[in-house]
Formats: sequence, C-alpha cells, structure tokens
Amino acid sequence: MNEQPSQSDLNIQQIDPTLYNEDLAPLKPEHRTWGAFEIFNVWSNDIQSLFGYTLAASLFLSYGLNGWAVMAAIILAGIIVMFLVNLTGKPSVKYGIPFPVMVRASMGVRGANLPAMLRAIVGIFWYGVQTYFASTAVALLITALFGVGNGGTFLGLSGVAWLSFVIVWLFQIAIFWQGIERIKHFLNWAGPLVYVVMVVLMIVVWVQAGSELLPAISTIFSGSDEQGGLGAFLAIVGTMVAYFAAVVINFGDFTRFVKTERQMKLGNLLGLPLNVAFFSFIALIITAGTLVLFGEALTNPADIVERVDSLPLTIVAALTFFAATVGINLVANFIPPAYDLANLFPSKISFKMGGLITAVIAFFVGALWISVISQIGVPGFVNALGAIVAPFYGIIVVDYYLIKRQHLNMQELFSSAPSSAYYYVNGWNTRALIAFGVAAMFSLSTILVPALASLGGYGWLIGAGLGGVFYYGLMKRFKAAPVMAEQKAH
Repeated sequence: MNEQPSQSDLNIQQIDPTLYNEDLAPLKPEHRTWGAFEIFNVWSNDIQSLFGYTLAASLFLSYGLNGWAVMAAIILAGIIVMFLVNLTGKPSVKYGIPFPVMVRASMGVRGANLPAMLRAIVGIFWYGVQTYFASTAVALLITALFGVGNGGTFLGLSGVAWLSFVIVWLFQIAIFWQGIERIKHFLNWAGPLVYVVMVVLMIVVWVQAGSELLPAISTIFSGSDEQGGLGAFLAIVGTMVAYFAAVVINFGDFTRFVKTERQMKLGNLLGLPLNVAFFSFIALIITAGTLVLFGEALTNPADIVERVDSLPLTIVAALTFFAATVGINLVANFIPPAYDLANLFPSKISFKMGGLITAVIAFFVGALWISVISQIGVPGFVNALGAIVAPFYGIIVVDYYLIKRQHLNMQELFSSAPSSAYYYVNGWNTRALIAFGVAAMFSLSTILVPALASLGGYGWLIGAGLGGVFYYGLMKRFKAAPVMAEQKAH
C-alpha cells in the first residue's frame, strides 16, 4: 500500500479554484531541493532563538530539580518530538503537499480550513512575539554603537526599541518575499552560525568565571529532587514538547521539499535529540557562569551579552541572536500561516499574500507584547494554544496510517465534487469535528481547571492522544470505503 505515487497521480487534472493554486499543488520529486542538512537547520533555527534559549535556561532553575534530570527531560522531549514529526512528515515527502492540503483527507476538503486557521492564529501570534524578541538583539546592537537615545517610551518601548522592531519586521518580509529557496539559504547560514557564537559566548563566560564555574554548575545540578520528583521531570518533558508542538503538526510544510524519507529522518535525528542536548548543555554552562559573574542566574542571552561588556562580542552576538530568532520565525510562524491562509481562498490568496497578511497582523501583536500580552504569563499561554491544536495531530496520524493505510488520492484532495472521497458532508468530516471538539475540551481543561493543574504541562500530549483515539473509534467502521474508492480511481 505504500508504493510511490506516479507522475500522473501528482498532476491535478481538474482544477477547482476554491481548492487549488500553484503553491498548494503537489511538488514533483524533481523540484525538491532539500536534504538532511536543511531539515537539521529547520530544528536548529527552531531551538536556537532567544525565546528557546530563555526557556531552556529557565527550566534548569524553576522546577527545583537536579540539573542532570532537567537535561535528561529535555533530551527525552527531543526524542519524542523526533518520533512525532517522522509520522507527520512522511505523507508530505511521499506526495509533496503542504499541511492544509494533507489535512483535507481527515477533516474534509472544506473542514481542513478549521485546523489550518487555528494553526495560522497560533503562528501569527508567535510571529509577533518572536519579532519583538529579535528586535531586542537589534536594539542591543544600536545601543552599543550609538547609545540609548532620549529615554522616552511608547507602549513600553523606547525609540530605539521601536526602530529595531520595525527593522526586523521589514527584514523578515524582504526575505520571505524572495521565496522558499532564499529562506532555505538563510536558514542554512543562520543555524550553524548561531552555534559558533553560542560556543564562543560559553567559552568567554567559562574563562571569566574561572575555577568557580564547576561549583556553580553543581549548585544548579543539586536541585532538591524531593521537591519536584517524577512530576517535575514529566512537566519539563511536556513543556518542551508543547514548545515544538506547532511545527510538529504542520511539519509537512517543510518535508514536501525533501527528496527522500531517509533524509528527513536523518535530519530529524541530528536536529532534535542531539541538537537539543548540545544546546541545553550550552545554556546550562552559560547560566551557571552568570551566577558566578553577576551573582544571579540570567536566562536572557541579550542581558548576558550586555553585562559581559565587550563591544566586538556584543556586535557579533546581537547579529547572531537576530539571525536565529528570524530563523525560527520563518520556520514556525511565517511559512505555516502563509500556506494556511492560501488554503482559505486559493484563487485570491497566494503563499506570498498569506505571508504578508501574517506579517501585518503580527506587527500589532509584537508591538503590544511588553505593555499587554507578556503580562498574561507565557508558559500557560503556550500550553493553552498548543492544547487547542493538539487533537489535530492525533486525527491526522490515525487517519493517514490506520484509516487510509498510507494511501491518498491526489485528484480527490483537490476536488469538491459531492461524490469525491474527501467531501464527506458538505466538505466537512463531522466525525473528525466531534473527535476534535471532545479531545480539545479535555486537553484545554488541563490548563483551565484548577483541579487538573497537575496535568498542565501535558495538555498537548493528552490532546493529541485523545484526538487520535476518538477519531479512530468514530471512523473505524469506514476504514475500507475511502481506500476502495481511491483504488477505483487508479
């Protein structure tokens, strides 16, 4: 059942303008230019943002857990995410389609817009936040070179901060506008460079801290296990999985450019468990070093660079943090909503236009981050958004592997004919909607209901699992029908 589709399968014969444009069409194997290195860099850029570093560093400090246990939890999360994305990435390697098209198979050709729009909202929100984080690196650079300005603020941002925010916002649009190949080159350049600078920063901190560094590490590593125990360990795993959750669901947006499944899996292995382990180790060393040098553990790299007080390091680090955070923004928060919005009105919204809409809305999110949005509390917000989208992961995976048996009919994915395999009821799969609704209520309640607060970190995993279980229960009677209908078409 898992044979490769033929060229004719990937040529869409009947063009339905409400479901098709060039950006959503299956990408032929000869037009794919990504390998393991590009997938590795998707993850490098996802992990190595300022926000990702701050999250990793704060996990060492906030759970009262032994540092080695925190490292183990973060690595375990990397392994889990690798397993999850290998499953969601595979159909898009096979058929060359982005996430909003793939999800038509389970949700219906119209119903696919629901997960696509929810995913777009998550992406647009984080796009604004990460644009703000990237602008702090530019502000660091401007301040180091030209001073702090007159000190006046608007919405919590100084003049330098506003200038930096607009520069980053325009820079990202400029890269995106040049298409996926230019984005690939940017990621391939930014990912490795960030590692080099992080290692340099680690060495600088290590040298300055001298012989006091190792005792400081043992202070972080000697957290009281009794206080946290297994619950804290699992909460860290859950939080890290939730951090990657958005990309996990729509990983097909990237794997459609990959030549083979083997290269995807190699890229995921290098980019997730190994990458996360090394990055967390760097975060740990630097955090311990700041404890020695400044008497407090700093978790924001921009604060650390400011305190280290070396102009060359400030300039290089600021440029690198900027590149890294723009990298994650393109990967996790720009490309997905661009496809998702294009899926909504394919004849009117192209991939580029979807990106532009994303950028405009996200501008206001980023501008209000300091004065309004950051006051709400970030981890709970991440978990809540992740929990709402999570059931779609289970639905997509169960549908593709257990219901459709790894076989999709490309012609019918782009057809709104009432007789087509993925039309269901007026284009919506009502069973998938029920599975999503019930699972989302469960996973969201782990965040909103105080009695279930102990499950908070696992909202995403619970939602994904329940979505898959409910969907299978509702759809298993219909297992044979779509496959037979598709085989007739061959």
